[in-house]
Amino acid sequence: MTITQLQYVLAVAEYRNFTLAAEKSFVTQPTLSMQVQKLEDELDVLIFDRGKKPIAITEVGKKIVAQAQNIVNEAHRIKDVVDQEKGFIGGDFKLGIIPTVMPTLLPMFLKTFINRYPKVNLIIKEQNTESLIRNLQDGHLDAAIAATPLEIEYIRERPLYYEPFVGYVPKNHRLAKAQKINPKDLDINDILLLRDGHCFREGIINLCEVPQNFENANFHLQSGSFETLVNLADEGLGMTLLPFLNTLVLDDEKKKNLRYFENPSPAREVSLIYHKSELKIQITEALKDVISAIVRGAIAFQDVKIISPISKN
Repeated sequence: MTITQLQYVLAVAEYRNFTLAAEKSFVTQPTLSMQVQKLEDELDVLIFDRGKKPIAITEVGKKIVAQAQNIVNEAHRIKDVVDQEKGFIGGDFKLGIIPTVMPTLLPMFLKTFINRYPKVNLIIKEQNTESLIRNLQDGHLDAAIAATPLEIEYIRERPLYYEPFVGYVPKNHRLAKAQKINPKDLDINDILLLRDGHCFREGIINLCEVPQNFENANFHLQSGSFETLVNLADEGLGMTLLPFLNTLVLDDEKKKNLRYFENPSPAREVSLIYHKSELKIQITEALKDVISAIVRGAIAFQDVKIISPISKN
């Protein structure tokens, strides 16, 4: 049994196809198939049911795949131990970021980070929270930035900052004359929301304390863009809520429509999350230090109430 064989098993388990697994592993398909077969022969079990399309994992195979992931992670840890001993911060680092954070946060820290740690090859992927969690578990991401708390056993959460919600209230809206707003003032039926799957949407629904499966009576919006929500609000179709950092890029005219909440302001906790195995922890720590230092100066709010990104229902 070798680490390489276990890596090939993990590739087949992920892609459910020997040809694609070989391509992603940068080997020929006969080489990968032969090594997987050798491992099955050595263990005297079938890991994969090749008679099904796509390839299925047998019951014993599922246990082997789970253990193989642990073994491969521990093998990678040896290099981490050496890197940490040498004080080396470098190599590939795959970072996932949720869509409602990526456009505002990434430009704030990326240049500083790559200048400070030029030996790190940062590979950044925009994914929703569900995908981030799955890819952290499968080892396809080293860390991610997401709204928390998630309270998942195998995920560690390190808060980076607390980002208040801010109301965007157009001139003709019923709350336009309010100096500040209160969550009790909100009516979910006139709040423009992001499409399903965005944790910021779920945070707003939790803030308003309404069921997750509610439906707007007038229209159904499928947008993942805060800019679209702001433009629709300007057309008189309702108000919307924005994360604080998104308000910084609005022009001066649109900023006149911003309404802040009374204290404590509803806010989301944004954290750096990673697998409890803590692989490449030295890069994770470096990333946390850079982001925290930069965002601390941009968000001065102190009195906040964290709104969960997870459904209460």
